[in-house]
Amino acid sequence: MRAWEVQGEWGLDHLAMVEREKPVAAAGQVVVRMRAAAINYRDLLTVQGMGGTRRLPLVPFSDGAGEVIAVGEGVTRARIGDKVCPMFFQSWKDGPPDAAKRARPLGGPLPGVLQDEMALDADYVSAIPRGWSFEEAATLPCAGLTAWRALMVEGELQAGHTVLVQGTGGVSIFALQFAKMQGARVIVTSSSDEKLARAKTLGADETINYKSNPEWAKAALDLTGGAGVDHVVEVGGAGTLNQSLEAAKVGGRILVIGVLSGFSQQIAMPTLFGKNLRMIGLSVGSREMFEQMVAAIDKAGMKPVVDRTFPFDQVPQALALMKGASHFGKICIAY
Repeated sequence: MRAWEVQGEWGLDHLAMVEREKPVAAAGQVVVRMRAAAINYRDLLTVQGMGGTRRLPLVPFSDGAGEVIAVGEGVTRARIGDKVCPMFFQSWKDGPPDAAKRARPLGGPLPGVLQDEMALDADYVSAIPRGWSFEEAATLPCAGLTAWRALMVEGELQAGHTVLVQGTGGVSIFALQFAKMQGARVIVTSSSDEKLARAKTLGADETINYKSNPEWAKAALDLTGGAGVDHVVEVGGAGTLNQSLEAAKVGGRILVIGVLSGFSQQIAMPTLFGKNLRMIGLSVGSREMFEQMVAAIDKAGMKPVVDRTFPFDQVPQALALMKGASHFGKICIAY
């Protein structure tokens, strides 16, 4: 079967398509014929050697969807023909996070989804939303679930809250969609007027171009009558964090998800404690959270935003698009 591996050294130039033996379902496992994958910024970092994984070769990418083609002895929660997503963490079923539950993510250190077939613990696959294609479903395990957990679990989002979403990448667009699904007001920032216009079509109430308006936190305060926003979906990191603190209301929440503009930043501590802010770092979530998200998606009839889908033999080109940051929503791979 086909698979992509990072071989020898880290870097986009060291990705190679190889042949691997087909897996067999052991007791408690299923074999999933993968049909699609979706790219996250973490995948780009991992392939470049900045994802915290050290062992090569590595099959990259954490997010995918496919069809169960075999079940091992004792498996009862999945059947042949089920359309499923492998969970990002192959060790976090439910409850709050701890080190053990977060120890086994796909795409590093565990082999990822860029292979035709995978043997997986049956407890760590879950059904995709009704009526979704494999490409659409592949967007959920990391990006979708991270946005869901940020707003619905950690943020305890309520109708009438105001959410500031940074950018128009995968997590950010999901955050916009989930916030509107919950009845929240949403402000979206971007450096592109074209992308902001597209965000409006998805329900964004207000937009701020941070290129033409670099003090976007003050603009967010103006849009809220000086009060500030209830939640900031913080994906920028070093280049945006202090403005996120400024944009938040007293008692607001900063949901720290990404590091697109850098890894370290001196925090404006007087703003943090003076406004009684809650800054919550998070990544992805449990299978239980995934199932709650899918139930809400089914009820609302929501669909994800896929910018572009590449064939399996064009993974390097898909990663180049991610690196260029010109996409809107998710980038997918069809097998």
